[in-house]
Amino acid sequence: MGSLVDKSPDAFRTISEAAEELDLPQHVLRFWETRFATIKPLKRGGGRRYYRPEDVLLLKGIRHLLYDQGFTIKGVQRILKDQGSRYVIAVGEGKPIDEILPMLEAAEDAEAEMLLEAPAEVPGVRTLDQSDREKLSDVLRELLDCKRILERAREA
Repeated sequence: MGSLVDKSPDAFRTISEAAEELDLPQHVLRFWETRFATIKPLKRGGGRRYYRPEDVLLLKGIRHLLYDQGFTIKGVQRILKDQGSRYVIAVGEGKPIDEILPMLEAAEDAEAEMLLEAPAEVPGVRTLDQSDREKLSDVLRELLDCKRILERAREA
């Protein structure tokens, strides 16, 4: 992070500087641009990317949700859609968990519901009946509860 010491906190970051600050490979940032419409670095001649300070904060929040909280890309997309970029930035800035946990739990519940939605008919693949879906839903909720307990224990 030596290169970042010389820059103002308000300065734009190149992809290499942003990747270094986030401890991620550059290709991950380029991939995330394809999955998260809210990540829009400025692009200059030759396709060079420049990340605004708020872009880096958003990337930190996305990184935290994916790597530390265990959300899927679809789950983070849903959080961005439902809660907005400011919420994800707050997560990345380490806002107190009691402020954001209710919103995270709602997003996790929405993600669980989405995962349990009936898939389209696929030839040769058995679909779940309502009883199996309810059992699976109960197990998924128990797993999410266990995850929340572990997260709280880590913070204690």
